[in-house]
Amino acid sequence: MKISKSELIAILSQLNPWWKGERAVPNLPLWRRAVFHQLFAWVANPPAPRAVLLSGARQVGKTTLLLQSIEELLKRGMPPGNILYATFDHPIIKLAGMDAVLEAWQERVSQSKGTEYLFLDEAQFIQDWGAWVKHQVDFNKNRRITFTGSAMPLIRENQESGVGRWHTIRLTTLSFYEYIQLESYKEIKFFKDFFEQAYGGSQFGFRNIELKDDLLTGKLFKNLFQNVDLETLKNKLKNTAQLKEYDQPKLPELKSLRDLFNWPQQEFYKASELAAPYVARFHQYLLRGGFPQVAQIDNINQAQRLLREDIVDKVLKRDMTALFGVRRILDLEQVFLYLCLHDGGILKMEELCENLGVTRPTAQNFIELLEAVHLIYRLPPFGYGKNVLRGKFKIYIADPAIAPAVLLKGDSLLDDSEVLGRATEAAVFKHLFTRYYPQNIHFSYWHGKEKHEVDLVGEVNNEVIPFEVKYRSTSTNIRQLKGLLELCQKKSISRAYVITKSLDDFGLLNSTKLSHVRIMRIPAPLFCYWMGEMELSQTRSPD
Repeated sequence: MKISKSELIAILSQLNPWWKGERAVPNLPLWRRAVFHQLFAWVANPPAPRAVLLSGARQVGKTTLLLQSIEELLKRGMPPGNILYATFDHPIIKLAGMDAVLEAWQERVSQSKGTEYLFLDEAQFIQDWGAWVKHQVDFNKNRRITFTGSAMPLIRENQESGVGRWHTIRLTTLSFYEYIQLESYKEIKFFKDFFEQAYGGSQFGFRNIELKDDLLTGKLFKNLFQNVDLETLKNKLKNTAQLKEYDQPKLPELKSLRDLFNWPQQEFYKASELAAPYVARFHQYLLRGGFPQVAQIDNINQAQRLLREDIVDKVLKRDMTALFGVRRILDLEQVFLYLCLHDGGILKMEELCENLGVTRPTAQNFIELLEAVHLIYRLPPFGYGKNVLRGKFKIYIADPAIAPAVLLKGDSLLDDSEVLGRATEAAVFKHLFTRYYPQNIHFSYWHGKEKHEVDLVGEVNNEVIPFEVKYRSTSTNIRQLKGLLELCQKKSISRAYVITKSLDDFGLLNSTKLSHVRIMRIPAPLFCYWMGEMELSQTRSPD
């Protein structure tokens, strides 16, 4: 079927309103993910002549990041005709193909001399996309290409073509720190909508707000609304059902987890007191998760239903068929359900196959595909060589809220200590993975001969650093950490971390068994907050 050029031009004109002198994207979120700065640096001033692949799960925010990059380019004076956005999730564009899209673009608008910017959404639907990107990078030096994909085969199947041709940025779900920022953004959005209705809000300069933790202290709003009586406005609006109070004490900044070992005892007490309001928000984060649209829904059951139906179900029932030709959808769903029930557990393939009645090759293929579409992470056992090859993987669901949503837990998750602990461990791993992924640091788990285990082991700057999650009501004591102590002794490890539940379970854990090891206890809300904050900063220490 041939697509007429006029029809294609009409669709591209709708997707690229800046060609007609209109605002880049109406209602584009004011708030930006932490990864935006890294992405835009590659778009505006790439350190190497490469394309950029933004890879991440469905509805994790990839398209928004592309459009925010376009908005920033236009703000900096780039010619509108030199910027193309196309999504190959659109049936007409997918059917037309890349060459037809370029021809329609060049016919619709004239390009100025200089750099051309191509933003291509859902590139996995472009035929022979790897060869096309390779050719563009090699022979069209004036083009900067940024493309997204929801499936890891974009990287794996085209590794040979991709070497030196594109730089990959992995986009995970929101960190806890970003989740808090997004809640604050909801308040900004309320003020924005209020003033746009009352006064026509363009005069107040709402674009590109850099959010801070003290949004309601008045500093930001005094800059935005210099002629408004803020206290009167705030007191009036706080009486409405539309506005939530998001005042939170500012937590101490942390440049590195290592710095905690130098804190005096009073700093731990102070941080614990300041963190008290964050505990409930951390639990809400575990319930709603880190998909931006879902995270903004107030009703927990509605949020989890959207997560289950609009993200998980569409990946399993639509994307798996479209991208990989999967036909046994029911078996695939059962495998994923099994993984949700064993989130954070060591995968026992024999048990899975026996319980579900599937063959080992089928189950193995499904697990690899689930990882490819960013629904799970697989962790190998700690070690090298044959031990790793023969070892069993540990499975984490990609976001802490996915498993509870699939299992229809609702807010009863908070009353189920076992499931809550698994969700917390998944959140801890995801924050570590996101924080260290740009440095190509990988994580594993450790399983000793005495059946003692350590949840997570990272190798940072040639140093082995273990992390154990103990999200339980009782305070952590050294007797509960046999696996951690065994690993530290065997590998001569000097520091380790235990992620705890209570804000009182915070600080250095004294051990007389291994004098050379320092073990730091960190409450999970603080740990995830600091990991997300460190991700945002490009100047912080790597560990």
